[in-house]
Amino acid sequence: MEWLNYHHLLYFYTVAREGSVARASQVLRLAQPTLSGQIRKLEQALDEKLFERRGRGLVMTEMGRVVYRYADEIFSLGGEMLDTLRGRPTRRPPRLVVGVAESLPKLVAHRLLAASRLSEQGVQLILREGKTEDLIAALAAQTFDLVIADSPLPPHVKLRAFNHPLGESSVTLFAAPGLARRYRPRFPRSLEGAPMLLPTDNTAMRRALEQWFQQQEIRPRLVAEIEDSALLKVFGEHGAGIFAAPTVVAADVKRQYGVRALGVAKGVRERFYAITVERRITNPGTAAIAAAARERLFH
Repeated sequence: MEWLNYHHLLYFYTVAREGSVARASQVLRLAQPTLSGQIRKLEQALDEKLFERRGRGLVMTEMGRVVYRYADEIFSLGGEMLDTLRGRPTRRPPRLVVGVAESLPKLVAHRLLAASRLSEQGVQLILREGKTEDLIAALAAQTFDLVIADSPLPPHVKLRAFNHPLGESSVTLFAAPGLARRYRPRFPRSLEGAPMLLPTDNTAMRRALEQWFQQQEIRPRLVAEIEDSALLKVFGEHGAGIFAAPTVVAADVKRQYGVRALGVAKGVRERFYAITVERRITNPGTAAIAAAARERLFH
């Protein structure tokens, strides 16, 4: 039977939580060389690199994030055991760890997660944002319970994961008030030569919009390509160009960013997916999100 040295695991966990060996050594009251040596022993026992140096700091590797998640569960359970033995309240809320793709409109993510009413079920929600391919890799390593994205798992990705469609929306084009007054008349013909903010070319929305422009025989002027959907809207809010967002959150976009709708890009659809390692959804939190999408957001 293989044995795990839990002292070494605690040292790793503390360094990861504190963000540096120096701060962890103060918490643990150990010399920094001693602490670094104990973590190397854990890496040797696991045959995995848990940290990598980036600049003057340490960041966890992909496997380090997996070990950290298990360590968090282990030490949380240990604390719960002590609480039980000492007669203190113990109940830990169930957690749902969700990866959110950078390109996914944040208003859609918020509406979707708010509609699922996870907090009312006592679920602690943990959200992490990143590039879809990085999130999928972390999902395979069981860092996440699910990933919410605006594109399905690509067929060439050799991971055991499954796409669960959540719904779809038409797409509306928006602009700051001054640009909207100029380009709303004769939409969409008015978009010829208009300043445009687009997602980067690795996104489904970019490909769909470019196809629509070709069909309409429109050639807008590309001002910027922005992968993060929230940053793209901030540029649009300040008049840098016209941008697209799902019609399902059009009212939220107008209210939050002070922009105006020019019109709907007819035929363009943005689709949303929950990607999990489950062929059939059994996780209660994931099931609540899927139900909220069907019944409250994309019905």
